[in-house]
Parts: sequence; C-alpha cells; structure tokens
Amino acid sequence: MNIPVNLKYSNDHEWCRLEGDIATIGITDFAQSQLGDIVFIDVPTLDETVAAGEVFGSIEAVKTVSDAFLPMSGEVVEFNEAVDQDPALVNKDPYGEGWIVKIKVSNPEEYDSLLSAEDYEKLIG
Repeated sequence: MNIPVNLKYSNDHEWCRLEGDIATIGITDFAQSQLGDIVFIDVPTLDETVAAGEVFGSIEAVKTVSDAFLPMSGEVVEFNEAVDQDPALVNKDPYGEGWIVKIKVSNPEEYDSLLSAEDYEKLIG
C-alpha cells in the first residue's frame, strides 16, 4: 500500500498536502482500492466554505457511492478538471494526477492534528 510520508491523512481516508494557505486533497490509495473502479466524482461545494470533517463531494464507483470529507476547514477553490474528465485517474494516481480539490485553508492548525503516514498505516492495518 502506497502511503507517502510527506502527506497528512484523515480517519476518513483522505490525504492532504499543505502549501502556504492552499491544501490539496484527495483520497488515499487504500480508499481507492476499497472503492474499486471510480466512474464519477461530484463536488457541489466549489466556492463554498466547508468545515473539517464535513462532506465536500461524493465518489461513485461501479458498485458504490462514498462521501468525501474535508480533512481541514476552508473554501473549496478548485476542482481537478482532469479527474472530472477521467475519474479513473484517482485509481491510477491517487496522490498525483488524481487529486480532487484544493482549498484555501481557514484554520492551518488543523493540519497538525491529521495523521502521519505511520499513524495512517496503523489505522488501516
């Protein structure tokens, strides 16, 4: 299982990379493997401010639909157009081309409370 050490993770299987006041967010390799083939991603919260732990969108796979939760509070400022065109990018490259949203962070201290790669690895066993 791929768990990059330069990212932080949520208990809900999202990853987060903070650069200045912008956080890039996607789902983990573990999450995409559990969902299976992803066919559609919906992010109705673009340009909205969403609190940490709240739903920012949904991920539809062949057999299921799963909510996606923000690991940090902030305004959803960008939805990955490449994923909109080809949702399977999340399966192929969840930590690179398969990122889902970028947010303008409203509470940077929340980043420190997210899981390290080591802690996330313990979470998923």
